[in-house]
Parts: sequence; C-alpha cells; structure tokens
Amino acid sequence: MSVSGTAVSAWSPLHSRDFVLYQVARLLLTVGVQMQGTAMAWYVYDLTHRPLDLGLVGLAQFLPAVSLALVTGHAADRFERQRILLWCFGALSLCAALFFALARSGSHSLAPVYVVLALVGTARAFAGPAAQSFLPHLVPEGHLARGVAYGASVFQVAQIAGPALGGVLYGLAGRATPVFGASTAFILVSAACIAAVRARTGRMEARAASWPLLVEGIRYVWRQKVILGSISMDLFAVLLGGAVALLPIYARDILHTGPWGLGVLRSAPAVGAGAMAILLGTRPLRRRAGPLMLGCVALFGAGTIVFGLSQSVWLSVMSLAVIGAADMVGVVVRITLVQLGTPPAMRGRVSAVNSVFIGASNELGEFESGVTAAWLGAVPAVVVGGIGTLVVVGLWSVLFPELRRIDRLEDITPPEAVSSSG
Repeated sequence: MSVSGTAVSAWSPLHSRDFVLYQVARLLLTVGVQMQGTAMAWYVYDLTHRPLDLGLVGLAQFLPAVSLALVTGHAADRFERQRILLWCFGALSLCAALFFALARSGSHSLAPVYVVLALVGTARAFAGPAAQSFLPHLVPEGHLARGVAYGASVFQVAQIAGPALGGVLYGLAGRATPVFGASTAFILVSAACIAAVRARTGRMEARAASWPLLVEGIRYVWRQKVILGSISMDLFAVLLGGAVALLPIYARDILHTGPWGLGVLRSAPAVGAGAMAILLGTRPLRRRAGPLMLGCVALFGAGTIVFGLSQSVWLSVMSLAVIGAADMVGVVVRITLVQLGTPPAMRGRVSAVNSVFIGASNELGEFESGVTAAWLGAVPAVVVGGIGTLVVVGLWSVLFPELRRIDRLEDITPPEAVSSSG
C-alpha cells in the first residue's frame, strides 16, 4: 500500500499521491463517459423518437453486468486490481472511438450502437468491483468514510461537467461526432493516470477457484442483513424512481429545450450530489446514519414526483438537484457499509454483488423507465416511479429493522473481526 494503516487525525486525501491520481483518473473517465452518455441519449432519440429505444440503451449495458457478476467479483479478488482497472479503462476508450466511427459513418441503424454499449457494460462490469475494493488501499484505516465522500465529490464534479460539456458541444456542432471524439481523449488520459498509481493490492484470495468460492460473495451479502437491506433498498428505489432515461423526452417535448437543456438536466442531480458530498467530506456523518439514509431515500422519491409534474426548466433543475443530494447520503452510507462490513479478501466479490444492484437500479431502471413511458407516457411513468420509491422506503424500514439501528459508520466491522476481537 502507498498509505500507512496508522490513522492520522488530520488526514487529508491530498496527502496521498495515489489517492489523488486515482481521483483524477475517475474525474477524467466520468467526464468522458457522461459526455458520451449525453450525446448517445440525444443521438438515439433523435433517430427514432421512441422511448423504448432509450430504455434499450440501459438494458444493453446492464445485461453484461448481471451475466458476469460472479466472474468480475472473483477477478477483483484474485488479480491485481489496478491492472484490471487499466484494462477496463483502455476498453472504454476503444468503445468511445467506435461510437465516434459509427456517428461519423452516418448510419441510422441502432444495432451496432447496442453492440458497442454491451461492450461498455462488460468493461464497466469488471471495473466496478475492482474500483470499489481498490479504494480502501489508498486511505488510512478509520478514514474510509471521508475518503468515500471526497471521492464522491470528485465523481459529482465530473457528473456536472460531463453532461454539460457534452450537451454544449453537441448543440454547437449539431452532431454527436465531436462529443465522441472528445470522450475518447478524456478516457485515454484517465487510463494513463491509473497506470501511474503505485499502490498494489496483490492477490487477495489465495484459495483455488471453485463454484463455492464464486458464490461466496452472494452468500455473504445474504447473511449480512444490513448490507443486503441497504443495497436492495437502493436497487428498488432508484429502479422505480430513476428518470434519467427519459430526460431527452423532457428536454425536447415537455420543457422544449435543445441538447444544451438535456446537458443541464443531466448535470443537475450531480450539482446537488456534489454539494452534499463536499458537506459529508468536511462534516462526516456522526450519528444515526441509518435513519438519515432512510429519510433521504424518501426525499429522493418526493423529488422525483416534483420533477415528473414540473413544466418549468428551473423547477425541474432544482428538483433534480434535490434528488442528487438525497441520493448522495445513501451512496456514502451504503459504500461505507459494504467496504467496512466485508473482510478485505472478499471485497471484490461483495462489491460485484453491489455493482449488479447498482447496475440494475441505473441501467435496468432506464429500461424500466423506457418501457413504462411507452405504455403510460413520460409524466405518469416518472410520477408513479416516485410514489413507488416512497413505498419501498416504508417497506424496507419494516423488513430490515437493522437499517434503522445503524448509528456510527466508523463502528462497522466484518463479523470475523468482531469474533476475533472478542
């Protein structure tokens, strides 16, 4: 590791070269991916004007993640995590270059687009567990929650800048090609930053590969009800309440803006999330983390309802910012629970399960939104989804009472650590 395990009372992420390089890599990667996502959403909807096609964009990226979940988690525990990230970032830059070539060719067929999106989903499926389980090796013990919050701040800055840059560039050029070209450059530089990280995790899982070993992460999550409850609540809340896939419809047909408006709408949740991440980084959650997480997921649902009913650009932007801020609290609590509540040798497999849940809530949620909008219309689909999120919060607070009892995040330890210390 590049960072000592000794806790430092005044520790800052800037004290760790590897942490800074890793966050710069994430910043550049996310800017590139978000530029690409904004351009892709407008590009697809501009070609077909069908909500279902927007949903298929998410489904194409989700299917590889769920299909490879057991393999990707095992790979993160068995192989050097930095090397996995380097290969994945390289693959994502190749996919961006393929999008550039497809857009430049002038083809109106979406089949090649979906094929490349499936490749994107495959690369992200391997990168997710490796990235999540790599972070604890870059911060001192006792400071993971703060590291997660600072990392989330960087991520949200990229979530703000990427869609805005993509939307403006698309609007100025009138086509997707320059956006995909810029995205390729951003992702290539991010891969170079990952290559410069010195921290090495080595092989965390020494046992020979076997079926029981592959499914151990699923069994562990099932036994740890706090982890299961937190990631499954996020799955269903965002699956029902997510409206990202429908933003091109809102930008074009409801709010009557252009690609720039789509960029602003896609950036708005990141503005709220980034502000909340900075707040949590400077003033970490001290007590009652569980009840606060439940309350913020409910706020996520309420904000979704307001957005669904809004016909004003700025009310829509404000409600999306509230959605992002509320979601960020859940992100910090959930990631901290997963990483601190899991033994280091299993973090890759457990993170893979978490990545599948995240992918289901995001990419599969986009598909669900597209299908629902095709049936009901965009506005009813979003409003019904927000109501569904509120129902999920109520049910999970009853089904998983452990969530209401979460207090101090820094007190979370794996069961093995508790038993060995006792």
